[in-house]
Amino acid sequence: MPRTASGKPGKPGAPARPPIGLVLDRVARQVSREFDDELATAGGSRPIWLVLLALTINTEANQRQLAEFVGIRGATLTHHLNAMESSGLVVRSRDSENRRSHVVRRTPAGDEMFLRLREAATAFDTRLRRGLSAKDVDNLRTLLERLSSNSSQS
Repeated sequence: MPRTASGKPGKPGAPARPPIGLVLDRVARQVSREFDDELATAGGSRPIWLVLLALTINTEANQRQLAEFVGIRGATLTHHLNAMESSGLVVRSRDSENRRSHVVRRTPAGDEMFLRLREAATAFDTRLRRGLSAKDVDNLRTLLERLSSNSSQS
C-alpha cells in the first residue's frame, strides 16, 4: 500500500508525496505572508518597499517604469502612489520631456521609510537563510530557476 509523506498508509493511487508544485505554492505563500508581516511591522508594505527600492536604483522614474518594476498594473500603482504621496514618501511632477507622464521621486521621509523597510527585509532574508550554507542558497536559486523555466515550457 502506498505511504504518505508521514509514513502512514495512504489510499491506493494516491501520490506518496504531494506534487512539488503544491509544496512550492504553499511555501511561497507562507514566505510571502511572513515577509508582508515584517514590512507591516516596520510601517510599510510590499508595494511601498518595491516603489522605494525602484527609486533607490533610479532616483526618479515614471509611473510606467515603476509599475513594471513592482509588477502591478498602472491603475493599481496610481492608488499606491496616491497614498505614498499623501504620506509624504514620494512626490510626483510632470515629466519635462513628456507632459503626459509623471516622474516620481523619493522625499526625505521616503528615504527614512526605505531604510526601515530595508532593515526589515534584510533581517527577514537572514532569518530565511538560517541553517543554509552559501552553497545551499546557490543550489536553491538554481533549482527555483529550473522550476520556473520548466513551468513555462509546453
